Amino acid sequence: MMANYRSHMKLAPGLHRVGNDLVAIHLIVTPDGVTIIDAGFAGHHRGLVAELAAAGRSLDDVRGIVLTHGDDDHVGFAERLRAENGVPVHVHEKDAARARGEEKTSPAWGRLRLAPAVRFLAYGARNGGLRTQHLTQVHTFRDGDELPLPGAPRIISLPGHSPGSVAVHVPAVRALFVGDALTTRHVLTGATGPQPAPFTDDPAAAAAALDRVADIEADWVIPGHGAPWTGGVPALIAAYRAAAAA
Repeated sequence: MMANYRSHMKLAPGLHRVGNDLVAIHLIVTPDGVTIIDAGFAGHHRGLVAELAAAGRSLDDVRGIVLTHGDDDHVGFAERLRAENGVPVHVHEKDAARARGEEKTSPAWGRLRLAPAVRFLAYGARNGGLRTQHLTQVHTFRDGDELPLPGAPRIISLPGHSPGSVAVHVPAVRALFVGDALTTRHVLTGATGPQPAPFTDDPAAAAAALDRVADIEADWVIPGHGAPWTGGVPALIAAYRAAAAA
């Protein structure tokens, strides 16, 4: 199940969202501080500050950023927080070069509709997507690592969209963040519902990797693009596979 969500809001106790169904960032808010999952575009920094304030927190409470992968629309404000606020940025070792801007890929765009594609590109341009500041320093992790950050996020490798794509499981808020391993809103076609994400390096590997999260219990399954899913992981994967086969 999916629903529409405002740009900035509290989804559940300890779980906050910044952005929209085109690009979203999420906050894990605990008594020990805040963990940020993905960093969107550079322009999402304003929304981040506003949502932290709404939660009674500030940038001083941020203990780390966890990237689901190293693409430009996920690293947005990460280097700014690292340089200005001393916030460590964590990424899978196989996507570290991508997050640092040292490795560029050109995956196929696939199908698109003009209006949704233009909307996504224009949204990115308005929010700093054309001037991405890549990371100069990163902390790397591997499959199975539990990071020493608020919420104790656990890493599950989901290679396919990129070599270092991961899911981030945070049992403290019953959430599974899947990055671009799948999407619930295709930014190039406007189609909604669980489906393969565009700009994927290896679509077959991405589809197969979802078996690695099939047994995860989560109230929230949250992609980087599209609305959160609240119908459970098995139903999500079934809907994804149906869409992929269509």
